[in-house]
Amino acid sequence: MDDTMKQFQEKLIEIETEAENLLLARHELVEIDRMRNGNREALTALRKRARTTITSVPSPFELVMKEIDESRPLVKEICATCGNHDSKEKTWMMFSGTDIFARVPFHAAHTILEKDQMKLDYDVKKLQSYVKEKSFFISEQGVLADKIGPGVLKSMVTLQDKPK
Repeated sequence: MDDTMKQFQEKLIEIETEAENLLLARHELVEIDRMRNGNREALTALRKRARTTITSVPSPFELVMKEIDESRPLVKEICATCGNHDSKEKTWMMFSGTDIFARVPFHAAHTILEKDQMKLDYDVKKLQSYVKEKSFFISEQGVLADKIGPGVLKSMVTLQDKPK
């Protein structure tokens, strides 16, 4: 094999490797997005169960101002998800990646889900930037049809292994 064919073969291997990495990253992105949507649905169900939404929970300042006239403590910590819901009430939860159900306190369940959601959001952003980087790299390599003739390209694409 002459040098130009070796260089062409090495370039093709490099592009194919990068394309496979890109496809794997896209597949992983879809899987993580699926987990993220399930996690979001679980958080919504917990918020509905607590009969609150993020915006319906009063701010700590409002609570302090309401309680100034009363003899109770001035600062009362309210969770954005729990609201006035009993945070020690047990709820069933299935941990991601397993088939294990556990009965955990309400506050612990949504705290775990919120932390998982933050981690999944971070992973999605990281994978999106990786996909952009790989896509840019592959596009920078140029179109194969410009480097070789259309007949050779067509024969490479339609090439099939024949059993012996």
